[in-house]
Amino acid sequence: MISLAVKMKFSPEDRSEVAESLRELATASRQEPGCANYIPHRAEGDPDTIFIYEQYRDEKALAEHRASEHFKNHAVRGIYQKMRERSVENLIALV
Repeated sequence: MISLAVKMKFSPEDRSEVAESLRELATASRQEPGCANYIPHRAEGDPDTIFIYEQYRDEKALAEHRASEHFKNHAVRGIYQKMRERSVENLIALV
C-alpha cells in the first residue's frame, strides 16, 4: 500500500475554485481501481491550507493516477497553478 499526505497552501481568493476542483478530483480518483482512499481536508483554523490523504494499491496504481486525465485537468492544470506552497510526505503504515 502506498500512502501520501500532501499539504498545499492557497490564496484566499482561490478558495472556492480550489475546493470545487478538489471535489471533482476526489470523486474521479476514488473511481480508479487502484485507489483505496483520496480524502481532501481543509485545516481547521486555516481555510487556505489543504491536506490530501491518498492511498494506492501499489506504485503502478499511483502512476496510473498521475497519468489520468482527471489528475492532469484538475491537479496539474488546475490547483497546481494556484498553489503557493506544497509538500508531500510518503507514509509507511505501522500495522
